Amino acid sequence: MTRTSRDATEGGGSYRAAGVDIEAGDRAVELMRSKVKKTFRPEVVGNIGGFAGLFAFDTAKYSKPVLASSTDGVGTKLAIAQAMDIHDTVGVDLVAMVVDDLVVCGAEPLFLQDYIAIGKVVPEKVADIVGGIADGCRWAGCALLGGETAEHPGLLSPGEYDIAATGVGVVDADKILGVERIKAGDQIIALPSSGVHSNGYSLVRHALLADGKMRLDQVVAELGNQRTLGEELLTPTTIYAQPCLAVIEECEVHALAHITGGGLPGNVVRVIGEDVDAVIDRSTWRPQPIFDLVSAIGRVTRPEMERTFNMGVGMIVVVPPSDADRAVASFNARGISAWVAGEIVSGTGMVRLVDEHPA
Repeated sequence: MTRTSRDATEGGGSYRAAGVDIEAGDRAVELMRSKVKKTFRPEVVGNIGGFAGLFAFDTAKYSKPVLASSTDGVGTKLAIAQAMDIHDTVGVDLVAMVVDDLVVCGAEPLFLQDYIAIGKVVPEKVADIVGGIADGCRWAGCALLGGETAEHPGLLSPGEYDIAATGVGVVDADKILGVERIKAGDQIIALPSSGVHSNGYSLVRHALLADGKMRLDQVVAELGNQRTLGEELLTPTTIYAQPCLAVIEECEVHALAHITGGGLPGNVVRVIGEDVDAVIDRSTWRPQPIFDLVSAIGRVTRPEMERTFNMGVGMIVVVPPSDADRAVASFNARGISAWVAGEIVSGTGMVRLVDEHPA
């Protein structure tokens, strides 16, 4: 596992004078080591510090193994974390954005590798970021197999950083979920989001902070629970991977859709065929107050809200009618308040949102 890189050439004084502190990078590795170690699965070979992460894939566990991969970041939600100087949650967001894409095809996440580009390595800050990534990996059941922390003085300001990750999972070829399995009559089960998750933060910041002149440290009555706006916006993205994998084992699941940028219309359409429509009933749930706030303060129309945000639904699960109740009960037993939100009908490959959200 590589953890630091040097983005300058020594000379004319010292590397530290040029803006790259090798000792700080080494200190960051020591601070994060124990948390990273806790993510290791039995298949991980070796220890932290190698040039590459090694994973002894168990081929006997799968009859026709197909590897799945996904890469993502957290986007401009990082600007909120940096403004509030809170860095131990965005790593959870990063893992969620990667592994929840992997599970959509039915894949079990095996390992993840992260990349942190930062203006100045502050060991405690880097350890917080990686600590959040490690927490997310443990909840997702995957190993944090490798990573890179690159110090970029002159390219990023000292307080700035960006993070990204790539994950790898595996699924048997005959168990891959998707378009081919969906039939008219299938039920659409919705899994609640924890809030905005990690999409649409450019619009959130524009609507609330720029146009609305709101402060991240202000308590917003509409959000309830005496939460500040910043605390609400830093709520981590839900990691659905393990509950979804469990339900896939217990029920007949035809497809999953991770609701990220593009909202319900833009993501559900990716898993239905051209001979069916997905009809989703808004009256089956109430989006969280943060969405009302963005819409009202930013004067954002409903079509724009629904094609930008998850609107309270983070994952869609499509099952045959005979398994709908069992799937809902299974998610509920795992602490996820799932509900039937619609159905698949004959059509032309469209996603149709009908009715109104409860007041």
